[in-house]
Amino acid sequence: MRECKIVSRKFALQNSHTLKVSRAHGGYKTLEKLKEYAPADIVKIIRVSNLRGKGGGGAPTGAKWELMPQGSTNPSFLAVNCDESEPGTFKDRQIITKDPHLLIEGILITCYAIKAKHAYIYIRGEYYQYQQILQLAIDEAYEAGLLKECDITIHRGAGAYICGEKSSLLESMEGKRGHPRLKPKQKEPEWYFGNPTLVNNVETIASVPFIVQNGAEAYKVYGTQKSPGTLLFALSGHIEKPGVYEAEFGTSIMEYINHYGGGIKNGKKLKALIPGGVSCGVLTAKEVENLTLDYEALHAVGSSLGTGGMIVMDEDTCMVTALKNILEFYHEESCGQCTPCREGTGWVDKLVGKILDGRGNKADIDKLLEVADTMNGKTICVFAPAVSTVIVSFIKRFRDEFEVAL
Repeated sequence: MRECKIVSRKFALQNSHTLKVSRAHGGYKTLEKLKEYAPADIVKIIRVSNLRGKGGGGAPTGAKWELMPQGSTNPSFLAVNCDESEPGTFKDRQIITKDPHLLIEGILITCYAIKAKHAYIYIRGEYYQYQQILQLAIDEAYEAGLLKECDITIHRGAGAYICGEKSSLLESMEGKRGHPRLKPKQKEPEWYFGNPTLVNNVETIASVPFIVQNGAEAYKVYGTQKSPGTLLFALSGHIEKPGVYEAEFGTSIMEYINHYGGGIKNGKKLKALIPGGVSCGVLTAKEVENLTLDYEALHAVGSSLGTGGMIVMDEDTCMVTALKNILEFYHEESCGQCTPCREGTGWVDKLVGKILDGRGNKADIDKLLEVADTMNGKTICVFAPAVSTVIVSFIKRFRDEFEVAL
């Protein structure tokens, strides 16, 4: 398997999170190339590279950038998504922990390309520790004069908790500089709304420096024609070596599992796999045998690459229990605004619980599919359709287990 390290190149370096180490290994060098290009030229390079969004949808990044007006008198903004709210997804926090300056460099290049003077990083509330690490990196960039043309602000999600203890990494980063410049309740910029805003995922932005530094064709050397480049796959579940490993699109799933993950835990057989986070359709071991990690291949079998959150399940996994665990998450996380989602997530959670307890019947399995259909495409956001996808894929591929549990 060919080793590909575009985003993770500096991850293994000692103190890779610091500006000193980042610069010693080429960090921020791409900013010098901006003198050679107009903003529109950078947008063109990203379009030609066919970089695809790495937050789940896989949309062409360059096409999104081209929608940003180049000649507008109104301010433009960049919003970087670091929510990672889906179970199985934990790659963006790896970037923030191991190489936050790569993200900052990508932000500066992107803001130059779309003529934005302010970028906002939205980070999930539970990522308090990672927010502090990222803020310290931003502080370093400010002190080094790297953010003269662009401001970066971190915005934490609502309902977050604050950890009582700091990690050893955070302690070492703070040193004598004291506590980072954190504002628990930053004032929302009213002038932000109604202005052109580009939204991209953390890993998408972190891929930009390589492409601008080396050229669009250098990026397309990796991956497939329609899915070029690489992705950080978060490997978890019944696997010998769980973790985050970068691989090029088009890699064999089984080769990836065996090469990076060390194979199925305790020498057992693979039973099922969720390739990109729990909202992606589950696959059987037989389907996975000859499947590759790219958008087109997974779409063809009724699943998706998602965020690359690969969850491995061995031969002893009860698929009814696995679905119940996932639906408990969706039931808890539904915001409740849309009736099909608010009522549906609770209903399917109870129905699977009933089957799992041996109190169900075949009509309950059909009812699950009926409710899933009601939830699909009838809500404001894609949360409910994701639940629908999960239910349908589990029952379609493992209905026999649901019937045995009755």
